[in-house]
Amino acid sequence: MNALTLLADPDTFRAPTPEELFQLAPVGGIYWLTKPVILAVLSAIVVVAIFWSAFASPKLVPRGMQNVVEMGYMFVRDEIARPFLGKDADRWMGFMLSIFFLVLVWNLMGVVPLMQFPVASHLAFPIVLAGAIYIIKIYLGVKHQGPVGYFKNMMFPPGLPKGIYVLLAPMEFLSNMIIAPFTHAVRLFANMFAGHTLIAFFSMVGYWFLFEKLTPLGAPIGIIGVLVTIVFTAFEMFIQFLQAFLFAMLASMYIGGSLHPEH
Repeated sequence: MNALTLLADPDTFRAPTPEELFQLAPVGGIYWLTKPVILAVLSAIVVVAIFWSAFASPKLVPRGMQNVVEMGYMFVRDEIARPFLGKDADRWMGFMLSIFFLVLVWNLMGVVPLMQFPVASHLAFPIVLAGAIYIIKIYLGVKHQGPVGYFKNMMFPPGLPKGIYVLLAPMEFLSNMIIAPFTHAVRLFANMFAGHTLIAFFSMVGYWFLFEKLTPLGAPIGIIGVLVTIVFTAFEMFIQFLQAFLFAMLASMYIGGSLHPEH
Protein backbone atom coordinates (compact mmCIF):
# COMPACT_ATOMS: atom_id res chain seq x y z
CA MET A 1 0.00 0.00 0.00
CA ASN A 2 1.59 3.27 -1.04
CA ALA A 3 1.47 6.52 0.95
CA LEU A 4 -1.37 8.08 -1.07
CA THR A 5 -3.55 5.01 -0.66
CA LEU A 6 -2.80 4.97 3.06
CA LEU A 7 -3.85 8.59 3.44
CA ALA A 8 -7.02 8.04 1.47
CA ASP A 9 -8.02 4.90 3.37
CA PRO A 10 -10.90 5.76 5.76
CA ASP A 11 -9.84 2.88 8.02
CA THR A 12 -6.43 4.48 8.66
CA PHE A 13 -5.89 6.39 11.89
CA ARG A 14 -5.97 10.15 11.36
CA ALA A 15 -4.89 12.59 14.04
CA PRO A 16 -7.40 15.30 14.98
CA THR A 17 -6.70 18.63 13.29
CA PRO A 18 -6.69 22.04 15.03
CA GLU A 19 -9.82 22.96 13.06
CA GLU A 20 -11.66 19.95 14.48
CA LEU A 21 -10.48 20.64 18.01
CA PHE A 22 -10.87 24.39 18.22
CA GLN A 23 -13.24 25.57 15.46
CA LEU A 24 -16.46 24.55 17.19
CA ALA A 25 -19.89 24.95 15.62
CA PRO A 26 -22.27 27.60 17.03
CA VAL A 27 -24.91 26.41 19.45
CA GLY A 28 -28.51 26.80 18.27
CA GLY A 29 -27.42 28.56 15.10
CA ILE A 30 -26.28 31.67 17.02
CA TYR A 31 -22.92 32.51 15.45
CA TRP A 32 -21.31 33.92 18.63
CA LEU A 33 -22.68 31.27 21.01
CA THR A 34 -20.05 28.54 20.96
CA LYS A 35 -18.83 26.03 23.51
CA PRO A 36 -15.93 28.26 24.69
CA VAL A 37 -18.36 31.15 25.29
CA ILE A 38 -20.70 28.91 27.29
CA LEU A 39 -17.80 27.53 29.33
CA ALA A 40 -16.43 31.03 29.96
CA VAL A 41 -19.79 32.15 31.37
CA LEU A 42 -20.12 28.92 33.34
CA SER A 43 -16.63 29.44 34.77
CA ALA A 44 -17.59 32.90 36.03
CA ILE A 45 -20.72 31.46 37.63
CA VAL A 46 -18.66 28.69 39.27
CA VAL A 47 -16.20 31.21 40.74
CA VAL A 48 -19.02 33.39 42.10
CA ALA A 49 -20.79 30.33 43.53
CA ILE A 50 -17.62 29.10 45.25
CA PHE A 51 -16.98 32.42 46.99
CA TRP A 52 -20.66 32.92 47.78
CA SER A 53 -20.90 29.51 49.43
CA ALA A 54 -17.71 30.18 51.39
CA PHE A 55 -18.43 33.67 52.66
CA ALA A 56 -22.19 34.16 52.57
CA SER A 57 -22.26 33.26 56.28
CA PRO A 58 -18.62 33.35 57.42
CA LYS A 59 -17.69 31.71 60.70
CA LEU A 60 -15.00 32.81 63.13
CA VAL A 61 -13.52 29.32 62.92
CA PRO A 62 -13.64 28.44 59.21
CA ARG A 63 -15.02 25.08 58.19
CA GLY A 64 -15.80 23.27 54.97
CA MET A 65 -15.84 25.47 51.89
CA GLN A 66 -14.86 28.57 53.85
CA ASN A 67 -11.73 26.82 55.06
CA VAL A 68 -10.78 25.73 51.53
CA VAL A 69 -11.37 29.14 49.99
CA GLU A 70 -9.50 30.92 52.78
CA MET A 71 -6.48 28.76 51.96
CA GLY A 72 -6.80 29.93 48.35
CA TYR A 73 -7.12 33.52 49.60
CA MET A 74 -3.93 33.25 51.64
CA PHE A 75 -2.08 31.71 48.70
CA VAL A 76 -3.04 34.56 46.37
CA ARG A 77 -2.32 37.17 49.04
CA ASP A 78 1.10 35.82 50.06
CA GLU A 79 2.41 34.53 46.72
CA ILE A 80 0.84 36.91 44.19
CA ALA A 81 -0.38 40.17 45.72
CA ARG A 82 2.01 41.10 48.52
CA PRO A 83 5.32 40.49 46.67
CA PHE A 84 4.40 43.07 43.99
CA LEU A 85 1.69 45.28 45.47
CA GLY A 86 3.16 45.69 48.94
CA LYS A 87 1.01 47.91 51.15
CA ASP A 88 -1.68 48.07 48.44
CA ALA A 89 -2.12 44.29 48.34
CA ASP A 90 -5.28 44.22 50.47
CA ARG A 91 -6.95 46.85 48.28
CA TRP A 92 -6.39 44.72 45.19
CA MET A 93 -7.16 41.31 46.66
CA GLY A 94 -10.64 41.14 45.15
CA PHE A 95 -9.23 41.73 41.68
CA MET A 96 -6.31 39.32 42.11
CA LEU A 97 -8.57 36.59 43.50
CA SER A 98 -10.96 37.03 40.59
CA ILE A 99 -8.16 36.84 38.02
CA PHE A 100 -6.49 33.79 39.54
CA PHE A 101 -9.62 31.71 40.14
CA LEU A 102 -11.29 32.65 36.87
CA VAL A 103 -8.26 31.64 34.81
CA LEU A 104 -7.84 28.49 36.91
CA VAL A 105 -11.43 27.40 36.29
CA TRP A 106 -11.09 28.34 32.59
CA ASN A 107 -8.11 26.01 32.38
CA LEU A 108 -9.60 23.19 34.43
CA MET A 109 -12.55 23.03 32.04
CA GLY A 110 -10.12 21.18 29.79
CA VAL A 111 -10.09 18.12 32.07
CA VAL A 112 -13.66 18.19 33.41
CA PRO A 113 -15.64 15.30 31.91
CA LEU A 114 -18.18 16.36 29.24
CA MET A 115 -16.68 19.88 29.20
CA GLN A 116 -13.14 18.96 28.12
CA PHE A 117 -12.21 22.28 26.58
CA PRO A 118 -9.86 24.85 28.18
CA VAL A 119 -11.42 28.26 27.61
CA ALA A 120 -8.02 29.98 27.34
CA SER A 121 -7.09 27.80 24.35
CA HIS A 122 -9.15 30.30 22.31
CA LEU A 123 -6.87 33.34 22.00
CA ALA A 124 -9.72 35.85 22.25
CA PHE A 125 -10.33 35.12 25.94
CA PRO A 126 -6.80 35.67 27.29
CA ILE A 127 -6.44 38.69 24.97
CA VAL A 128 -9.52 40.36 26.48
CA LEU A 129 -8.35 39.63 30.03
CA ALA A 130 -4.77 40.74 29.37
CA GLY A 131 -6.08 43.81 27.54
CA ALA A 132 -8.16 44.83 30.56
CA ILE A 133 -5.12 44.49 32.81
CA TYR A 134 -3.06 46.48 30.29
CA ILE A 135 -5.59 49.35 30.38
CA ILE A 136 -5.63 49.33 34.18
CA LYS A 137 -1.82 49.35 34.22
CA ILE A 138 -1.58 52.43 31.98
CA TYR A 139 -4.38 54.24 33.81
CA LEU A 140 -2.76 53.71 37.21
CA GLY A 141 0.68 54.64 35.90
CA VAL A 142 -0.54 57.95 34.48
CA LYS A 143 -2.67 58.64 37.57
CA HIS A 144 0.06 58.01 40.15
CA GLN A 145 3.13 59.14 38.22
CA GLY A 146 1.70 61.66 35.78
CA PRO A 147 1.74 61.23 32.00
CA VAL A 148 5.30 62.51 31.70
CA GLY A 149 6.61 60.76 34.78
CA TYR A 150 5.09 57.42 33.81
CA PHE A 151 6.84 57.24 30.45
CA LYS A 152 10.02 58.82 31.84
CA ASN A 153 10.30 56.18 34.56
CA MET A 154 9.59 53.50 32.01
CA MET A 155 11.99 54.59 29.28
CA PHE A 156 14.76 56.52 31.06
CA PRO A 157 15.98 54.76 34.21
CA PRO A 158 18.48 56.99 36.03
CA GLY A 159 22.17 56.32 36.45
CA LEU A 160 23.01 55.24 32.89
CA PRO A 161 25.18 56.99 30.28
CA LYS A 162 23.02 59.22 28.10
CA GLY A 163 24.12 57.48 24.92
CA ILE A 164 22.58 54.25 26.19
CA TYR A 165 19.11 55.81 26.16
CA VAL A 166 19.18 55.99 22.37
CA LEU A 167 18.84 52.21 22.33
CA LEU A 168 17.28 51.60 25.74
CA ALA A 169 14.34 54.02 25.54
CA PRO A 170 12.65 52.54 22.44
CA MET A 171 13.39 49.01 23.69
CA GLU A 172 11.75 49.73 27.05
CA PHE A 173 8.76 51.34 25.35
CA LEU A 174 8.35 48.37 23.02
CA SER A 175 8.78 45.88 25.85
CA ASN A 176 6.32 47.52 28.25
CA MET A 177 3.68 48.79 25.85
CA ILE A 178 3.54 46.10 23.18
CA ILE A 179 5.48 42.93 24.00
CA ALA A 180 4.40 42.62 27.65
CA PRO A 181 0.61 42.56 27.06
CA PHE A 182 1.06 40.36 23.98
CA THR A 183 3.13 37.74 25.80
CA HIS A 184 0.82 37.97 28.83
CA ALA A 185 -2.03 36.67 26.69
CA VAL A 186 -0.11 34.36 24.35
CA ARG A 187 1.73 32.51 27.13
CA LEU A 188 -1.58 31.35 28.63
CA PHE A 189 -3.14 30.62 25.25
CA ALA A 190 -0.17 28.65 23.89
CA ASN A 191 0.09 26.37 26.92
CA MET A 192 -3.62 25.57 26.95
CA PHE A 193 -3.68 25.09 23.17
CA ALA A 194 -0.72 22.72 23.20
CA GLY A 195 -1.92 20.76 26.21
CA HIS A 196 -5.40 20.24 24.78
CA THR A 197 -3.96 19.16 21.44
CA LEU A 198 -1.66 16.56 23.00
CA ILE A 199 -4.36 15.10 25.24
CA ALA A 200 -6.80 14.94 22.33
CA PHE A 201 -4.23 13.19 20.14
CA PHE A 202 -3.29 10.44 22.59
CA SER A 203 -6.88 9.89 23.72
CA MET A 204 -7.82 9.47 20.06
CA VAL A 205 -4.99 6.94 19.67
CA GLY A 206 -6.34 4.96 22.60
CA TYR A 207 -9.93 5.09 21.39
CA TRP A 208 -9.06 4.20 17.80
CA PHE A 209 -6.84 1.19 18.49
CA LEU A 210 -8.89 -0.20 21.40
CA PHE A 211 -12.45 0.43 20.26
CA GLU A 212 -12.71 1.52 16.64
CA LYS A 213 -10.13 -0.86 15.10
CA LEU A 214 -9.17 -3.38 17.76
CA THR A 215 -6.48 -5.77 16.50
CA PRO A 216 -3.79 -7.84 18.23
CA LEU A 217 -1.09 -5.55 16.84
CA GLY A 218 -2.98 -2.33 17.48
CA ALA A 219 -4.09 -3.09 21.06
CA PRO A 220 -0.66 -2.35 22.63
CA ILE A 221 -0.60 1.00 20.82
CA GLY A 222 -4.06 1.77 22.16
CA ILE A 223 -2.99 0.88 25.70
CA ILE A 224 0.03 3.16 25.39
CA GLY A 225 -2.27 5.92 24.13
CA VAL A 226 -4.54 5.54 27.18
CA LEU A 227 -1.62 5.50 29.63
CA VAL A 228 0.00 8.55 28.04
CA THR A 229 -3.36 10.35 28.12
CA ILE A 230 -3.64 9.72 31.87
CA VAL A 231 -0.09 10.94 32.50
CA PHE A 232 -0.54 13.99 30.28
CA THR A 233 -3.86 14.84 31.96
CA ALA A 234 -2.22 14.84 35.39
CA PHE A 235 0.66 16.95 34.06
CA GLU A 236 -1.78 19.27 32.30
CA MET A 237 -3.62 19.92 35.57
CA PHE A 238 -0.33 21.07 37.06
CA ILE A 239 0.29 23.33 34.04
CA GLN A 240 -3.25 24.70 34.31
CA PHE A 241 -2.63 25.73 37.91
CA LEU A 242 0.82 27.09 37.07
CA GLN A 243 -0.49 29.20 34.18
CA ALA A 244 -3.26 30.67 36.34
CA PHE A 245 -0.61 31.54 38.94
CA LEU A 246 1.71 33.12 36.34
CA PHE A 247 -1.09 35.09 34.70
CA ALA A 248 -2.24 36.54 38.03
CA MET A 249 1.35 37.13 39.17
CA LEU A 250 2.13 39.13 36.01
CA ALA A 251 -1.07 41.13 36.49
CA SER A 252 0.05 41.92 40.05
CA MET A 253 3.53 42.85 38.82
CA TYR A 254 2.22 45.18 36.11
CA ILE A 255 -0.21 46.93 38.46
CA GLY A 256 2.43 47.15 41.19
CA GLY A 257 4.87 48.70 38.72
CA SER A 258 2.35 51.41 37.92
CA LEU A 259 1.56 52.09 41.60
CA HIS A 260 5.17 51.94 42.78
CA PRO A 261 7.68 52.82 40.03
CA GLU A 262 11.07 51.26 40.50
CA HIS A 263 12.90 54.37 39.39
